[in-house]
Parts: sequence; structure tokens; C-alpha cells
Amino acid sequence: MIPITLTVNGEKVTRHVEPRRHLIDFLRLDLGLTGSHAGCEHGVCGACTLRVNGKIMRGCLILAASLDGAEVVTIEGLSESGEVADLQAAFVARNAAQCGFCTPGMVMTAAELLTEGGCPTRGDIREYLSGNYCRCTGYQAIVDAVEDTLRARGATP
Repeated sequence: MIPITLTVNGEKVTRHVEPRRHLIDFLRLDLGLTGSHAGCEHGVCGACTLRVNGKIMRGCLILAASLDGAEVVTIEGLSESGEVADLQAAFVARNAAQCGFCTPGMVMTAAELLTEGGCPTRGDIREYLSGNYCRCTGYQAIVDAVEDTLRARGATP
């Protein structure tokens, strides 16, 4: 077991972890933060997307033991901060969260796009979200929700 200390959603956490425990498993199993999902476990689907030291990353590809001293934000932390309240409302209004499995990763990724500023086109939004798989919506409603949020924040593609 390896001792680590991280800041998770603004709270300092110290635990002993198995050397091969992935971050997504540490968050879900050890800390009970089940908002982010373990999907493909190969970094392909995006369901485990988290913010690590200010950048989105795949939680299934990172070993928790490698993150001693890191800052991690999960969908729970992002939601509690209010940063994505308007984006979440747009997802609801556009029915972009059908089964909900991909939604946390989509929201984490879209939040990063929204913080980059500028006026992305629908094509840009699709490209930015392309690493996150959704089997229910066909992406139209998700792109609509992100576009609505951009427009409400004053950015017009």
C-alpha cells in the first residue's frame, strides 16, 4: 500500500492505496464518489472524465498512487461549485442526458470547452466532445445544450 494525499473537490484526503488502483476506482470505491462512471476502462469512452490539476483526464488511465499532491475535481465537485449549473439546466431542457451514463463525462468535457472562451461552432463542439461516447442521444441534444449554454453566456458561434 502506498500513502497518498490529494485534494478531492476541495477537501484534503489521505489514504493508503494499492499501487495498481486506478483513480476512478479510488474515487468510486474508496471515497464513495460514484458520479463519474467506469465504462470501457481503456480511456476510450470518456465516462470516467475528471479534472486533475485543472485539466480533464480519463480516471481509468491514471493510477491513484501517481497523484500524490494533486487536485482532483469530480462531477460532484463541479456540480456543487455551481460552475456548470447552467450547462446542467441546458442538458435537462434539451433532454441530453437520456440514460445518464455518459452525462458526467460529457459535462466535465463541455465545462472545459466553456472555460476556454471563444465562439466555437457546432462542428467545434462536436470535435471537442468526440472523445466521449453516447449511445442514446446521437449527440444532437448534447451539442444543442452546449450551444445553448454558450449563447446564454454571451458567446455566439
